[in-house]
Amino acid sequence: AAGTAEVRTWYFYTVKWGLQDEFLDLFQRNHYPILKAKEKAGRFSAVRTYVPEFHGDGRADWTFVVELVVPPNPPSTPTDEEVIGRLYPDAAKLAREEQRRFEILVAHWDVPLNRMNLDARKPTR
Repeated sequence: AAGTAEVRTWYFYTVKWGLQDEFLDLFQRNHYPILKAKEKAGRFSAVRTYVPEFHGDGRADWTFVVELVVPPNPPSTPTDEEVIGRLYPDAAKLAREEQRRFEILVAHWDVPLNRMNLDARKPTR
């Protein structure tokens, strides 16, 4: 039933080679505080970030991922605009830096996850 389970989404980013540190600096300075404020307000029950352990396996699918977990029936929280206005009084600087953060990406995609309980699943054969 809707609203009875947490919703987990992974947000993947592929950053242009050599610009990973710049991307992380921009993300940490501008977007991460927004996510953490929403977590503190109860909108997210978890905000986690990951980087791959190895970069030499021949795959370059992603270089950074954010996991957001929305609890069942999250409370009403301030809007993004309210949070951003409170955290970033210099809106023009934020806009420039966020534009730069996306300029240095090769790709970005979101993956909402559906938990599968194999212990309760009946095989089809």
